Amino acid sequence: MKTKGAISLFQTYQRSSHRKRTLQGYLVMLNQFKAPLRGNGVGKHWLRRGIPLLESLTQGLTRSTRRLRYGQLKAFFNFVINRFDLDIKNPCNTSLLSKTFRTPKQSPRKIPDKEAIDEIIYNTKNLRDRLILELQARCGLRVGESLKIRVSDISERKIVLREPKSGKEAEVAYMPEPIAKRLEEYIRTQNLGPDDRLFPVSYSTVRSMIKGLGEQLKISIRPHDLRRHSATYASRNGVPLEIVSKVILRHQDLKTTQAYLGRVSEMEAIRWMDIIHGK
Repeated sequence: MKTKGAISLFQTYQRSSHRKRTLQGYLVMLNQFKAPLRGNGVGKHWLRRGIPLLESLTQGLTRSTRRLRYGQLKAFFNFVINRFDLDIKNPCNTSLLSKTFRTPKQSPRKIPDKEAIDEIIYNTKNLRDRLILELQARCGLRVGESLKIRVSDISERKIVLREPKSGKEAEVAYMPEPIAKRLEEYIRTQNLGPDDRLFPVSYSTVRSMIKGLGEQLKISIRPHDLRRHSATYASRNGVPLEIVSKVILRHQDLKTTQAYLGRVSEMEAIRWMDIIHGK
């Protein structure tokens, strides 16, 4: 098979398993990739072309974009090698390329503890603002998802999330009973109709609100920290990782969920050893 055919097959596979935004990123890389290997068959010439090709595809780009293109090209080679059972190595797996395009280690962001999150929520007098906070910190919603919710998307303890980040048509989030009751009260007091947005505010408004609430407690907090807290709190209280991943965060991959969870402190490690084995 020629390279052009391999690219077409890869794109068909991508469309069945990736969201639209991801597909657009791959399309940029694949269009650049077609020209230098036009007319060549799938095979060992990739090994010779791997390094210069990747350099040409990433020349003049930022470091983060260079790493993105490296990851995309690596995924393409892996797909074709596995699909056609080729006896060749992925040219992106050379030590030189792996070292050149590796992602730098990032220090995990400190997630505020439960007491701080609870204080922020309980000190919020405005019902609308409190619900925005609780849907993130208790239900794992992203800010963007919260701001898209319409009254018709709510059914008792469930919220239908339209056009979620996963690329699916819709996902379902679940609420604890107290939050569902507060939400019902909010809809009633605000006299909202089925097509009305629950929270007709912008992301910047929510970000400023959360930042200000954190400053009152002398802590640095961002909107996404609340979603991370929802996952970490559930995990630390014995909720199975599958539930944290698929129900609370709605991730497709457990590895993504593990990256969300806060670092275990020494005190917490000792507490869990006592819980597991008894004092």
